[in-house]
Amino acid sequence: MFKRTTVQLMFKLIITSVMISMCISCNNTSNNKTASEGKPTVFSDQNVYTDPSSGTTWVPLESVVQSLGLRMHDSENSVQFGYTDPMYEVYPGQLQALALGSSTTLQEAPTRRNGKSYMTLRSLSHLLQTSVYWNQPEHRIEISSLQDAGTPPSNQIQMKSLRATSTTVDTDKLISYAKKYLGVPYEFGAQPYAQSKTFDCSSFTQHVFSKFNRDLPRLARSQGNEGMEVSRNNLNPGDLIFFTVEGRFKSDAIPGHVGIYIGDGKFIHTWGEPGVQISNLDTGYWSDVILFMRSIL
Repeated sequence: MFKRTTVQLMFKLIITSVMISMCISCNNTSNNKTASEGKPTVFSDQNVYTDPSSGTTWVPLESVVQSLGLRMHDSENSVQFGYTDPMYEVYPGQLQALALGSSTTLQEAPTRRNGKSYMTLRSLSHLLQTSVYWNQPEHRIEISSLQDAGTPPSNQIQMKSLRATSTTVDTDKLISYAKKYLGVPYEFGAQPYAQSKTFDCSSFTQHVFSKFNRDLPRLARSQGNEGMEVSRNNLNPGDLIFFTVEGRFKSDAIPGHVGIYIGDGKFIHTWGEPGVQISNLDTGYWSDVILFMRSIL
């Protein structure tokens, strides 16, 4: 009896250790690979609570975002989260939300509890367009892989609307203007530069192109619908390069980062430290996560 009890205790300790390791792994924002392997994201959280009157389960948004390997900016009036720019935005007390650049209506409004933002399982599933499940017996949250955003629109149709309003842009001036911001700090969900003096990846490209009368959408995902897709061999200075977000989405087909090609195998973008920077396109990390490239000039 003593030996069997000891073995059972050791087995429980091993299982507990594995679950803790899974939780730590899921909260590592730089190396979460669960989605790309087709497996659900799973993490334990002691802050989930169920409303006794309605039976509705509320989950802390911060824990969900961390487990998916995304960034988050929580202000008094809104919560933004995404990879290098805000892919999702919700507003405590309001049903309206933004998901991948489109407006959507939640079933239940997000709320704040002990200073943190919470969402119901149903609203979170709707926002992310995937299953979010509370496994009560094991006290853990299970999130299916996020859906991708599909493919960019037809080149032929998109270029018709662009050419109708297109004027010549001096790409040398555009690139010189972009380089003026080298070293400007990166900030996830950055407000307009005049106000914040910071950029995230898509606010940087939006700011640069607006100087040359090119109005780009706010998000990298939406900017990926502009212009005409080009190959690496046909890539010209001033073209936009879009990168995948490895491991965050079901097929890694959603643009999660964007930069501007400046020639000589290099592009300018903003990404963490040191903010706006120039990186190699054909070697190193970025060469392995190129999704597609588009010309909008």
